[in-house]
Amino acid sequence: MSGAPILLVGFAVANQAVCAQLTERGHPVVATDDAADDQLRSQAAGLGIDLRERPAVDDWLALVADARAVVPTPGLPESHPALSAAMAAGTPVVSEFDLAQRWDSRPTLAVTGTNGKTTVTVLVAAMLEASGIEASVAGNTETPLVEAIRDPQSAAFVVEASSFRLGHSQCFRPSVGAWLNFAPDHLDVHASLDSYRRAKAALWRRADEHTTAVVNRDDPIVVSHTPGKGRLVTYGLSEGDFRVSGGALWAGSEKLADIAELRRSQPHELSNQLAAAAVAMAGGAHLQGVKTVMREWSGLPHRMMLVAEHGGVRYYDDSKATTPHAVCAAVRSAGPAVLIAGGRNKGLDLGPLAEVADGVRAVVAIGEAASEVERAFAGRCPAAPAESMDEAVRLAAERARFGDAVLLSPGCASFDWYGSYAERGDHFAQVVLQMIGGSP
Repeated sequence: MSGAPILLVGFAVANQAVCAQLTERGHPVVATDDAADDQLRSQAAGLGIDLRERPAVDDWLALVADARAVVPTPGLPESHPALSAAMAAGTPVVSEFDLAQRWDSRPTLAVTGTNGKTTVTVLVAAMLEASGIEASVAGNTETPLVEAIRDPQSAAFVVEASSFRLGHSQCFRPSVGAWLNFAPDHLDVHASLDSYRRAKAALWRRADEHTTAVVNRDDPIVVSHTPGKGRLVTYGLSEGDFRVSGGALWAGSEKLADIAELRRSQPHELSNQLAAAAVAMAGGAHLQGVKTVMREWSGLPHRMMLVAEHGGVRYYDDSKATTPHAVCAAVRSAGPAVLIAGGRNKGLDLGPLAEVADGVRAVVAIGEAASEVERAFAGRCPAAPAESMDEAVRLAAERARFGDAVLLSPGCASFDWYGSYAERGDHFAQVVLQMIGGSP
């Protein structure tokens, strides 16, 4: 890439890392942002480039026409005028994954899926490290892949591959690619559910004889996209190369762990651990390293984490659950529950929440989507709105019975009341502990 500039659409963390790499390699860059501020201007100046602020719709045609390629920020809506201008001009759109793979040839182990990506990614990296393979976690994390490749010590990169990046990738081909599951999500970014599915499927679009595909046999959509080339490794709760059988997790004929000795043993967590073992071993991890990590794994924050147990009621923070699919998995795992759900809908149909109504004693609906949550459960179980997290926890505690769980599993984004799902989960935990006197 040389001559004409590379156009960066959006100038947040990922594209700032892209910009630094491009300028270091002598490529001219033009950066744009729809919501520029003094901090972004300062960061652009520090990289020696100008920042085009809030381009008008008519400006995009000229910006794209002058560019050699367009790099969209992850999460740029498919309806953005920069993307339609690129299509009209025939200017290629590429992702940071494409650039990173062009600049670095070390192995990449990529994980995608609607739910479980972060958990599996972190597990895989830990399993590689426990096997003596230095690995870096990158992608849909605090470290973009183009930044991670700066580390000369890493022997492999474990990449959390979101649809936002995969959908714009033209040549990204991971050494190992795992697709965990598929359910509606991110319809505030993708033009349709089919577009979201195609973005996920891009993980295996360029599979060849050197690629290993890790396929979840329990998800029919994932199975339907199994690539026709390369090595195939399967996993599932009952069938697959990696599977659950006889109260244990297995890799072929090798026992990985007895379920009774695992700290996290709900069905979706077993599936995540099987997926991680399959990816890690395809990437060179040894059996003992995988076993060690499985037995020590205690989970990530805000994913079905027990905050407290008080008066026979368990309080769980599952704030990371931002889709109905994730909420349903949580309710099935928790047992009888009073569910706190809602927030900012990501363009999804919340109707599927009703699938677990039989396991929900009552619902407390919060945030912008409170009325949608109430409608999903109408006629199936009692539902009431709350205007704050304090009120939501109080109402849920009043409705819970001995043996129940109070479950914060919102099924929506957090950005109406909070800056992140982590902030939402932390506030829930704080309110719970204040309510019960700070002790379980």
